[in-house]
Amino acid sequence: MTAPTTRSRRFIAIPLGMAMATALAFLPNVSASAAPADSAADVAKQISAEATPLSYVVNVRSGHGVSSQVKKAIAKAGGTIVTSYDRIGVIVVHSSNADFAKTIRKVHGVQSAGSTRTAPLPAQSTTDVGTPKTLTADEIADVEAAAGQDPLEPLQWDLPAIKADKAHEKTLGSKKVTVAVIDTGVDDTHPDIAPNFDRKASVNCVSGKPDTTDGAWRPSAAESPHGTHVAGEIAAAKNGVGVTGVAPGVKVSGIKVSTTAGFFYTEAVVCGFMWAAEHGVDVTNNSYYTDPWYFNCKNDPDQKALVEAISRATRYAEKKGTVNVAAAGNENYDLAADEITDPVSPNDSTPSDRVIDPSECLDIPTQLPGVVTVASTGAKGIKSSFSNHGLGVIDIAAPGGDSTRFQTPAPPATSGLILGPLPGGSWGYMAGTSMASPHVAGVAALIKSTHPRASAALVKALLYAEADATPCTDPYDIDGDGKIDAVCEGSKNRNGFYGWGTADALDAVTK
Repeated sequence: MTAPTTRSRRFIAIPLGMAMATALAFLPNVSASAAPADSAADVAKQISAEATPLSYVVNVRSGHGVSSQVKKAIAKAGGTIVTSYDRIGVIVVHSSNADFAKTIRKVHGVQSAGSTRTAPLPAQSTTDVGTPKTLTADEIADVEAAAGQDPLEPLQWDLPAIKADKAHEKTLGSKKVTVAVIDTGVDDTHPDIAPNFDRKASVNCVSGKPDTTDGAWRPSAAESPHGTHVAGEIAAAKNGVGVTGVAPGVKVSGIKVSTTAGFFYTEAVVCGFMWAAEHGVDVTNNSYYTDPWYFNCKNDPDQKALVEAISRATRYAEKKGTVNVAAAGNENYDLAADEITDPVSPNDSTPSDRVIDPSECLDIPTQLPGVVTVASTGAKGIKSSFSNHGLGVIDIAAPGGDSTRFQTPAPPATSGLILGPLPGGSWGYMAGTSMASPHVAGVAALIKSTHPRASAALVKALLYAEADATPCTDPYDIDGDGKIDAVCEGSKNRNGFYGWGTADALDAVTK
């Protein structure tokens, strides 16, 4: 087994100009460094005596519970049911039988089944890549906020980029609207997040089964700050402290789905969507891809089962009124291409290059039907150097940051990255489609605040209709070296870089 690496890959190190699958926070002109890999002893400790080797999802007919025949077959094949989501027909199972999936697929009533990982179930690992870098007291003191602004708001070029500052003059959003951050955990004690935190809609879903222990949704000190940063981008309170969120008057919850090693496994993601659906969540933000496969190919029985399980969960959530928003990814891939070389899958054991068809092999939940797929823009309003793209795949674009060298913001902002809260009461910069997605989730929350009776489908329709049409950037030579870095296809009103356009928070509260 190789040492695990952090997989919330929707935010990246800048200014490299290349996507990196790392969990990094930033300050201007400061590089984040990688932590050393686990030693053999550390890896050995991850396989605890209490853990079972592999986790599976077994998909059966929805709405009828687990039949006695299937229960008996699971037990006979060496499986133990962890939990089942009867409304969508997804069963989470642990088994040490290497042939469990192959055996259970032959059982009458089983529609598909597959392992959610390729390596044994780890214990809670403390490995993380990158050390967060926070704003210092001196840097905070140097910021001069105008009347009505939170202290660090002048550094947030991303708010005026989507007219959120103007929207806030109309409304901050409704307390009756909740956005769930399905992520690495949220520090609800942060002064920017605490005023708007929805505890009842928060949970730990890492095992695939909801853990409602108080504070279980929080990241440990060793875990990624990713979810906390995302939550602040969406709903940091306008309270005279730190930064301001896109929708600073709505509620935000934390649904923790990643292991401390940073893996987002299917059973946890399914649990997250189901929890959101059953607890009145209006919008979910998903700034990750589901491990261990970057793309899940439906001609592979294991991967097919994972796509089916999460598809059922996202569809169920949308039927319950939830708008699901997801990041497009950071590899500068054309997701509408005929083929893509995926070099990172499976990322929890031994990855190897494989050529896939992105119309058949899906990045989930990003490419699932009904999910809002978000591309990233920088301070100049053009596609970020790292952002994935693709005509018919990208739905909308929003600020996710970029290298300050590539896209320099107007003063008083100093960094081309996105500023947000970090666990422990501090603030720092991050960048990636991870940061673009919460901007769209925040705008969706403002739309729901303005139209409280709107269905999920209507909120999405308004989101796209109210976006500012953004024409293709042609030619796209982001680093100015004379070489084309990506090709945009489509019209001004819908194209592969920006989808229906750039999110517009002002229209969200006035139309």
